[in-house]
Amino acid sequence: MKPELHTLSNGFRIVTERMPGLQSASIGIWVAAGGRDEMPEQNGVAHFLEHMAFKGTASRSPVQIAEAIEDVGGYMNAYTSREVTAYYARVLGADVPLALEVIADILRNSTLDERELEVERGVILSEIGQALDTPDDVIFDWLQEQAYPEQSLGRTILGPAERIQAFRRADLSRFVQENYGPGQMILSAAGDVDHAEIVAQAEALFGDMQPVSQIQAGSAKFIGGESRVVKTLEQAHIAIGFESPNYMHDESYVAQVYASALGGGMASRLFQEVREKRGLCYTIFAQAGAYTDTGMTTIYAGTAGNQVADLARITIDEMKRAAEDFSEIETTRAKSQMKAGLLMGLEGPSSRAERMARMVQIWGYVPPLDNVVEKIEAVSRDDLRRYAERMAINTPMALALYGPVADAPDREALQLARAA
Repeated sequence: MKPELHTLSNGFRIVTERMPGLQSASIGIWVAAGGRDEMPEQNGVAHFLEHMAFKGTASRSPVQIAEAIEDVGGYMNAYTSREVTAYYARVLGADVPLALEVIADILRNSTLDERELEVERGVILSEIGQALDTPDDVIFDWLQEQAYPEQSLGRTILGPAERIQAFRRADLSRFVQENYGPGQMILSAAGDVDHAEIVAQAEALFGDMQPVSQIQAGSAKFIGGESRVVKTLEQAHIAIGFESPNYMHDESYVAQVYASALGGGMASRLFQEVREKRGLCYTIFAQAGAYTDTGMTTIYAGTAGNQVADLARITIDEMKRAAEDFSEIETTRAKSQMKAGLLMGLEGPSSRAERMARMVQIWGYVPPLDNVVEKIEAVSRDDLRRYAERMAINTPMALALYGPVADAPDREALQLARAA
């Protein structure tokens, strides 16, 4: 089956795909409003609002929201990213109308009760504290901040504790009024679903919504900088970020294949050279992330404090060497990993619904999987070498260090190593 797309007269979009043989479905609404849509004084409000959606509506208490879905054996959750906030449920096919009605209820009728707001404030502050106590989590926030300093894309999704302490009901309501219009919403469903029935229900639930004039997030610019937090920990954590293509760039697939070949698996260059041959770390990987207007390829590793310099040097050396000798075997392996990861991941309705929503947000339609596979296949060894040369030498870079890192090389030293 192919995805079916429909747009209501007010701009609300619906995309569904029936997956024959399944008795369950994943359905949700992806709102094109995340961390990067916040003003500086709003940092953390998108995530706070996501939490509050489950804290009661005009017709359901928090317990009744949970019971409505769990009574039929399903589950419901939400997440906030830098470019989207998602509210979704997984249920049996017969319960799709119920799931959509509950999601619509929490989105349109949330009371944002002041008492519940105080309760959830404590939950989010605990979440922030937990993140700060997790080195291989918080280091990526610091890297993001250095890559995009003084920009909405560089701020944390959770927000700073002092902002969370200050938010009031009016702050959350304002964010809804500014960003939760029908033109910002995409209803996506996959599995045992009926497109026509979902469109009809969506029209009844969302057709009366009025468009909003969302303030567009400013375009992001990768700048690059360094964050170094010295702390007594068992391991030193290092994350290096390099500017890479956005979702719509012609080289976005090259960037992903490059990251896979460099550090995407046990056979990758960094894993073999840094961990298997030299035993410098337990975890090391590379990954390519992308947004609508920018992207970042990240390399992360955790190692002993006295080994950070060696690990960083070898990482830069491997990046430079890749520009000269990426092989056909490596290229083929990386492309196979990418294709398999994509296709196997989309065998589940949740992953498929999420992908469709994201594609509609970016492109306005869902690109056929065959076309995506063709673009992956089209990446050549020479493409990788040319891309690797730019990454190794002159692509803007950001650096984040955490733990026993007082003697770790700084960003300037790594830049010199790249140029050598």
